[in-house]
Amino acid sequence: MEKTIPVYLFLGFLDSGKTRFMQENLCDREFMSGEKTLIVLCEEGEEELDPSQYQGGQNVTIVTVSDKEELTESFLSKAAKKARAERVLIGYNGMWMLSDLGQALPKNWQIFQIMMTADSATFDRYNSNMRQLVYDKISAAEVVFFNRYDDSIDKMTLHKIVRAINRRANILYEYKDGSVAQDQIVDPLPFDVNAPVIEVKDEDFGLLYLDAMDKPQEYDGKTVQFKALVARNPKLPKDTFVGGRFAMTCCVEDIRYVGFLCRWSQASTLANKGWYTVTATVQAKRDPLFGGELGPLLHVTDVKTAQKPVEETVYFS
Repeated sequence: MEKTIPVYLFLGFLDSGKTRFMQENLCDREFMSGEKTLIVLCEEGEEELDPSQYQGGQNVTIVTVSDKEELTESFLSKAAKKARAERVLIGYNGMWMLSDLGQALPKNWQIFQIMMTADSATFDRYNSNMRQLVYDKISAAEVVFFNRYDDSIDKMTLHKIVRAINRRANILYEYKDGSVAQDQIVDPLPFDVNAPVIEVKDEDFGLLYLDAMDKPQEYDGKTVQFKALVARNPKLPKDTFVGGRFAMTCCVEDIRYVGFLCRWSQASTLANKGWYTVTATVQAKRDPLFGGELGPLLHVTDVKTAQKPVEETVYFS
């Protein structure tokens, strides 16, 4: 079995600061500590990567792909073998669809993180004129890095472009002096917390979990309905199970199971690791299972078997 090679994917249109962003990451000793690294550049920008500045730069191999037809599984596999690559960085051409890359990736290459750079001053125009390409990139990105930002640019416009496509991406703004600010705009929840039954879509479980754990008193007495992967543990009371999902905060290394404590008299009938639609009333309670802290305890009123969601992993944004 071939060893898995992690892939770090850098997205962005020409002159978006993508090469500089890659250079900054490679100069970071926490990111680059001498691993044998293959860098695949799919377009030529104004700036060039300088391996002499990297820790262990002699272990870096750079290949360029000037034509999309050259981007094949055979080409990438040979390049990785020649570089004896332990990991791969790809600076992808913003004019190419990600599906083309997906077809070309060797089977043992696994994407670990996807980052996108954008020029704050021109991105709105890209979105207006190349909507499909913008959607293609933002929908996959875990981080969207708006550079060359200043306060004359409408931050809400940029925020809305990203959030209309991707609710989980982390948004950062780099000012011209090099300082970086986190996006602090609060988005409304994608479900109605005042509805008779708070119906939560599969992709929004992570948002429900964060909000209810942070503000259990605001959900006290309310009814929620969501799809969950059930976990049963012999250390829990017989009438208790956990209804949750696997969630990712920023990258695959951070995937973990999170869920709500659920009380139901027929909990023992549920299949461990089975998918169910759970309807329950929330009680904000100080329970020993919460370490004595106030938390949301769910009193289940109905459980139905369910098909697993299309995307089994959820996100916290």
